[in-house]
Amino acid sequence: MHFPIVALIGRYQDAGLQGQLRAIAARLVAAKREVLIEQVTAQHTGVSEYPSATFDEIGARASLAIVMGGDGTMLGAARHLAPFGVPVVGINHGRLGFITDVPMQDAEQVLHELLEGNYETEQRMLLEGSVWRGNNKLFSATALNDVVLSRAGRGGMIEVRVAVDDTYMYTQRADGLIVATPTGSTAYSLSSAGPIVHPAVNAILLVPVAPQTLSNRPILIPDQGKLSITLTSMSRVEAGASVHFDMQTWSDLLPGDVIQVRRAPHNIRFLHPAGYSFFSTLRRKLDWNRMPSGNQDRD
Repeated sequence: MHFPIVALIGRYQDAGLQGQLRAIAARLVAAKREVLIEQVTAQHTGVSEYPSATFDEIGARASLAIVMGGDGTMLGAARHLAPFGVPVVGINHGRLGFITDVPMQDAEQVLHELLEGNYETEQRMLLEGSVWRGNNKLFSATALNDVVLSRAGRGGMIEVRVAVDDTYMYTQRADGLIVATPTGSTAYSLSSAGPIVHPAVNAILLVPVAPQTLSNRPILIPDQGKLSITLTSMSRVEAGASVHFDMQTWSDLLPGDVIQVRRAPHNIRFLHPAGYSFFSTLRRKLDWNRMPSGNQDRD
């Protein structure tokens, strides 16, 4: 039997999610699977007829996690579950949905195929990072999309010194610096003119945000590289600077603080419907299908 214990995780703020959670849970029970509801999801949706579980308990027990929400919901679930090796599948209950790629209207059919063992598997890397002030570690977190160092106020720029494996790379003044995974290349990095990187490419992407010097361009480094980013100065110290690990933020950076970033030791395993293609996702999400001749590719 494929996936005997399945956990459901939802963006509980969404109206109508309770009914969709119950529908998926009922389909799983009918297929003789045990259902767990993530604890916070259960508390806020009132779906209490199934056992609830923390992320650690899901990691220890579940053989599959179904995430219902947008990409933000998936980011949180993936960070929690990657160390446990639990595969995840995303049902899009949001807007864009690069990594929650199953449309809600297709959820029942895709679920049937998953339980029958018909799916594509994809491994994606995460980043781990920490904030240091001298010898004191102030904060640490993981990120599936990106680590972003940015100015916190409206005025001025920040200056950062970047080293890779203790080798100096550059110093630049900008509104910020994005350190992204291939998954994160379609997030904030994309809106800052960074390249789209295929998830199978083992690389870390550095993208400056509004750099003072136009010659500062995005660059990819090997995924085994260790980044050290030192905040050397701020145009307006009172404005401050912050660093964001996906949705996790440290807001009290000072000149001299160092952000260390490297590839995390664990991958997250995504499951997709049979026939899934990253390029098909790009065509749909970025509207690449529209051809001047009207002769459009079809998924």
